[in-house]
Parts: sequence; C-alpha cells; structure tokens
Amino acid sequence: MKKLSCFKAYDVRGIVDEDLNEDITYRIGRSFVKVLKAKIVVVGKDNRPSSTNLNEALINGILDEGADVLDLGLCGTEEVYFATSNYNASGGIEVTASHNPIKYNGLKMIGKMSCPLDSTREFLRIKEVAENDSFEKKKEKGKYQDVSKSSRELYIKKILSFVDPKTFKENKIVVNSGNGAAGPTFDKIDNALKKVKNVLKFERMYHEPNSNFPHGVPNPMLKQNQLATSRKVIESKSNFGIAFDGDFDRCFFFDENGDFVSGQYIVCLIAEKFLRQVGKETIVHDPRVVWSIQNTVSKFGGKSVAAKTGHAFLKSKMREFNAIYGGEMSAHHYFRDFCYSDSGMIPWLVIVELLSKTDQTLSQIVESLKNAFPSSGEINFKIPNPSRILEKIYFRYKKKALLTERLDGISVSFKDWRFNMRASNTEDLVRLNVETRGNHHLLHEKTSELTDIINNKINY
Repeated sequence: MKKLSCFKAYDVRGIVDEDLNEDITYRIGRSFVKVLKAKIVVVGKDNRPSSTNLNEALINGILDEGADVLDLGLCGTEEVYFATSNYNASGGIEVTASHNPIKYNGLKMIGKMSCPLDSTREFLRIKEVAENDSFEKKKEKGKYQDVSKSSRELYIKKILSFVDPKTFKENKIVVNSGNGAAGPTFDKIDNALKKVKNVLKFERMYHEPNSNFPHGVPNPMLKQNQLATSRKVIESKSNFGIAFDGDFDRCFFFDENGDFVSGQYIVCLIAEKFLRQVGKETIVHDPRVVWSIQNTVSKFGGKSVAAKTGHAFLKSKMREFNAIYGGEMSAHHYFRDFCYSDSGMIPWLVIVELLSKTDQTLSQIVESLKNAFPSSGEINFKIPNPSRILEKIYFRYKKKALLTERLDGISVSFKDWRFNMRASNTEDLVRLNVETRGNHHLLHEKTSELTDIINNKINY
C-alpha cells in the first residue's frame, strides 16, 4: 500500500504526475463516496491544464462507487459550496490547486451542508481507503447530470442577496481574473446587476479562462502579480480594482491610487457592514493580524473570536459560535448565510455598496485603520526545519511579552507591537506578520529584527 503524499492539512494538493494523477483521483472519488456513504456528489473544476482529465477521473470514481454526480463544469470553489447545500448533496469536490504553481493540482472536499470534513473520521479515512485501493464492483453505477447552468443562476441570486444593488452608485472597477475560472461567472453577475441598475462599469483584464496562464498563475498575493492591476486602476481612473485567484474563492483589493489594500482592513470593513446591519454578532478571524479587527468589532458592539488559519478551522469555529461573518487576512471571507463558506464574489459587492453609501474613496476609508494599526503584510520565508526556528524565536521573546499564544504557530504580544509566525498549511513556507499600535517606526524596526533572525543574521 503506497502512501499518498497529496493529502495535506485539510485538502488534497500536489504536483501532477508525481503526487497526484488520474488513477489517484479516481480512487479518491471512490473512497469519498465509500467513507461518507454518499448518494449525491457535486463536482466542479478550475481551468488548469490537468483539471479536465482529473475531473473526468474523479467523476468516474464517484459513479463507479454508486453515487450520482451533479456536474458544475468550469466554476469557482464557492459554486461547489453553494450547490452542495442547495441540492442537499452528500458532499462536494472542486478540482483545483487555487493559487499554486501550474504544475500543481488538487481537490477541495466538503461534506453534507457544505461542512468541512472531520479531519480524522472522514478526511484521513478517505486517504486510507484510497491508499488501500480495494474497491468492490458495484451492481449499479451512479447517474450523471450537468447542472452547470441552473446552479449558477441560483448561486448568483444568492450572492446578490447580500447587498441592495438599487443603492449602488456609479463606480468604475478594474477586474483582473488572471485567466482563471472567474471570468464566466463574473460576466453572469454583471448581466444580473444590469437588470437591476446599470451603474457599474468594469475594466476587464486577463478575463478569458486560459489554461496556459500567459500572465502567470493567478496569485494576487505575490507582489509581482499586483503590478498589472495597480497600473490598470491608475490608467483607467477607476474607483478601485479587484483581482481573483484561480478558483476565485479569494478577492484582493486595490484602492483608487492603485495601492494594494491589506486583507485585515477589508475584514474590518465587511465586519462593520454586518454589525451595523444586524447589531451584536460574532465575528471570527484568523490570529495573524488581529488588533485592527478586534478594535472594529468592539467598536460596533460585536464579539471577536480567533480561529486557526485555514478554511476548515474558520468554518468550524463559525458554526460553533453561529458567527455571521469570518475573515482571514489572506482574503478568504466566510458568510453564515452562504452555508458558512467563503466567497470571492460577495466581498467586492459589499465594498461597492459601502462606497455607494459614503462620499469617501476606498483609500480614505482604510486610511484611519492603517494609521491606527499599521502592519507588515505577510512575509514568507523558505527555510529548513521551520519548527526549530519558531521555537527559538518564541523563547527569545516570551519573557518580556504580555501575552503568548499557540493557537496557530506562535503569537507574541507586547504593549505596542505584536507578531505571529506560523508554518504554511499548504506550502513549505514560514509566514511572518507584524503589527503595531500606530507606530510605523516600531513596525519597521521589529519587522527588520525578526527578518534578520529568521535569515540567521542574528544569533538566536
């Protein structure tokens, strides 16, 4: 029995033909049905070069194990989340590697009502059954149905329910789809908005899905990938810009000056919208950068709860506290009324509504947050033995700290500054975030200090 290396912390991801191939995907499809005792499975895919063949193998595995397939075709991961709940399916799977390099692919899997899989009882059990590869031939195969058109129409109706398009004022918006899966879905949303109020103008770029990714794999977190969107916002004199990753479950923002807006400030704005709208509610956030979020939630009467980074952990914590909204600085935004799942389309609609209700620009809205709680942005380091470095840094700083936490990596807080360091769940990286209370000089000082330590320029 060969161990499968493609199973990560909470999803399947690996290099195609090394960690993941059609045979493995077929076996995962069968084991998914077997472990969950699934009757109906929703399936979708992004537009990576390997996604079509892996998707076909996945569907064949599900059908051969006796479950029915509802196929969404090319779609975003959030469309699988929505359809799984909407059709009361036993589970859903999106073939995608999101923002990873082009040689990667993977599977994002959810259970009934779009719940994350239980890590031991379900997720690791699926891995074990797929590794064992001892499936019996079923007397009756499952049935296949293409529901791509009808499901997308229902999905668009749902996400537009989070805003009131009639309140939208004229805005010009740059939309960078990165030649990923976002374009077709976005166009359908645009068409639906035009039927209500035709006041939004879009400057589309890299909009058509292209499996060769001629402008690079869509990963707006990379600074080199942000430049094109930034320039387009300035050239077109747009009110703001957005950029999607490959399966568009994340949406990244650029203000009217072309400046990238750090994710925690978008979390603040969306949290404020819901707290203003419905009153005292719980907001869940990841532990990487927290002070600006906690301040906003407290200011508007809410309760903030931290959860370990990653969609499975955020969703579980939201369900535990019945939170109305959850946000990560990495641009994942989760909504209770969207089956506790993340969406890349709802956030930009919320920001349009926000700008329509104020005379401020996006940069003006976030300026006070940035001044009150400046942060370094996430800095990634590829280093050997990350756990050793985390421990060394933890013991170096903990004696003088006011608070230390190990919810996700290490979080160390002082009176005027704080940092979090953690190992990535999906990549061989250590991620650093530093924040201060209104002190830009201290932010630069401490970020440089930690960077030097990680790079071994300072003795531990």
